[in-house]
Amino acid sequence: MTTTTTPTTTAAQVAAASSGSTANSAASTAAAAAGTAGSQQLAGNFDTFLQLLTTQLQNQDPLDPLDTNQFTQQLVEFASVEQQVNMNTNLQTLISLQQTSEATAAMQFLGASVTLSGSTATLSANAPATWSLNSPSPATGNVTITNSSNQTVYTGTVSLNAGTQTYSWNGQGANGVTWPPGQYSLAITATGANNQPVTVSTQVQGTVSGVNLSQNPPQIMVGGQSYPISAVQSINSGTASTLGNLNSSISNLNTTLGNLAGLL
Repeated sequence: MTTTTTPTTTAAQVAAASSGSTANSAASTAAAAAGTAGSQQLAGNFDTFLQLLTTQLQNQDPLDPLDTNQFTQQLVEFASVEQQVNMNTNLQTLISLQQTSEATAAMQFLGASVTLSGSTATLSANAPATWSLNSPSPATGNVTITNSSNQTVYTGTVSLNAGTQTYSWNGQGANGVTWPPGQYSLAITATGANNQPVTVSTQVQGTVSGVNLSQNPPQIMVGGQSYPISAVQSINSGTASTLGNLNSSISNLNTTLGNLAGLL
């Protein structure tokens, strides 16, 4: 900024230079966070920048006007701030669309039988707790089952083949105690033929009984447990309509996002 010959004008110019830097910094932070509060702060700095620039022009010394190059630089900064305000607004729209799509997709899972990435299964009076174990190679696994209070209720070993297999527990503890129905978690450590560690993944199956839209992202309820949609590994047979609805929702979202991308 150019320093004028009057004290009042000098203060305005210094403030304008400072405001330009602050506005750009605030704009970058708000756009990255894509938050409503950040957008409001950025818009406030944008207005302050405009007021200070106008004040500087009004109070410049007629005998020593603002240098053309410096004035052009300020206009570039002005335009940059405006672009960042608009970009942040578009990002907010993208986030809103994404949240709406996630909620719509979650609702489509109601009543569907799904396989999820997880280690907690339900033991009921009529059915054992069941997990799917996936091993990349033959191995021997040490199984530990704990209840909802993290108390160990069963330990044992299991022989694993390469691929996916089912492991069931009927509620009988190693000491002969029968544990009540409830939620139980399984942990497994496995070793191969040469005692090398083998990573075994666990999955559970169940029917989606509810959707919690108050969480971000939305959570689906399976067997009394909450899972993010990303935990769904597959949708089992008998839910073709669910798959069709999900594919339609995803297609509509992609179209909307494609149109909005042109605004950024």
